[in-house]
Amino acid sequence: MSCIYVEGGHKLNGEIDLQGAKNSCLPILAGTLVGKGISVIHNCPRLTDVEAAIKILNSLGCKTYWKGRDLIVDANDVNCDTISETLMREMRSSIVFLGAIIARMGTAELSSPGGCELGPRPIDLHIYGLKKLGVDIKEERGFIKCKVNNKLRGTKIVLPFPSVGATENIMIASVVAQGETIIHNAAQEPEIVDLANYLNSRGANIKGAGDSCIVINGVKKLGNTEHTVIPDRIVATTYLSAVAMTTGDVLLNKANPQDLDSIIPVIEEMGSRIFVEKDKIRIVSKDRVKAIKTIRTMPYPGFPTDAQAPIMALASIAKGTSVFVENIFENRYKHAIELNRMGADIKIEGKVAVVKGVDKLFGTTVKSHDLRGGASLVLAGLVADGVTKIEDIHHIERGYQDIDKVFKDLGAKISRSDV
Repeated sequence: MSCIYVEGGHKLNGEIDLQGAKNSCLPILAGTLVGKGISVIHNCPRLTDVEAAIKILNSLGCKTYWKGRDLIVDANDVNCDTISETLMREMRSSIVFLGAIIARMGTAELSSPGGCELGPRPIDLHIYGLKKLGVDIKEERGFIKCKVNNKLRGTKIVLPFPSVGATENIMIASVVAQGETIIHNAAQEPEIVDLANYLNSRGANIKGAGDSCIVINGVKKLGNTEHTVIPDRIVATTYLSAVAMTTGDVLLNKANPQDLDSIIPVIEEMGSRIFVEKDKIRIVSKDRVKAIKTIRTMPYPGFPTDAQAPIMALASIAKGTSVFVENIFENRYKHAIELNRMGADIKIEGKVAVVKGVDKLFGTTVKSHDLRGGASLVLAGLVADGVTKIEDIHHIERGYQDIDKVFKDLGAKISRSDV
């Protein structure tokens, strides 16, 4: 089983290019199914989640191939409306393919998705939105069977919670629906904007992405396009946290600083200096960081739940006590148990984590339970005394492309073992 070994005590210095955003790429790949056409996806990260999405596309009749860092998807010959249970369980966000298959085939059948164990991710809002568009949906023994009796029809959809996945599914399905669809209380994440930009580049008519109200006027067909995936803001957060922990100096290229408006002030308040240009972020950290009073995860533009784990790793060695309140997922503190094995002082009570910064962490064997939590353990290993072994790194590889090579290029002593 693959694992990562990290020797602590080495500062990070240099510059890196940020990878494309996983959470943009996956719904965009689902969107390639809507109508015939060829999509060239630039800056597509090579991740296990992306490979799982490619397997799904191929199983449905697409032709896919890599050309350098670009992924080409030919969706002209899609001929299947079913995703196997095996493929569905390979990634948690596979449910985003539902709206795309329905829009293309008029029918769809798939099972409940797999992925990280972060607690319940109910798909009721996805089902609710698609039913409003005219989809007949039955759930039987863990399978979702869908059929459009006539045609998808635009309508007003009010989401009780700004679900990212539900917003994406509704957007994708409604771009070829008859008439106008209005999504109220839509998710506002940058990845929603990126998906809308991709679909619009193929001829869709989407307005308001990035706001709480999105308006989609259905079109008859979509065409070919080329699209560049936005930089990954959570990967950027992870690397910024790592530099702050190791008191280093690193330049992040190919960044979108505006997407980090809820992150940069936190890291600055903890004592690091951050310099922002149009598409660059430089972080300089010279001293041990200070605690942050309280962080509450919230839907965008609030503090992202995906950033909680790397910032908690940073807080674990800060001067003072930090408080985290996890409002999105109920089971997202598993990394805290592993950080405590390394000498951290973290106490959990329900959705609240109290982190008292310690002078030192110590290398030991820890286990990655989910994507972002696993990355936080790598960060802890960068500053721990001795060597840290991180097991079950397949979770990390779902969202970080060559994380060991990136840190090695910045001066870390880190290696990967596939034994």
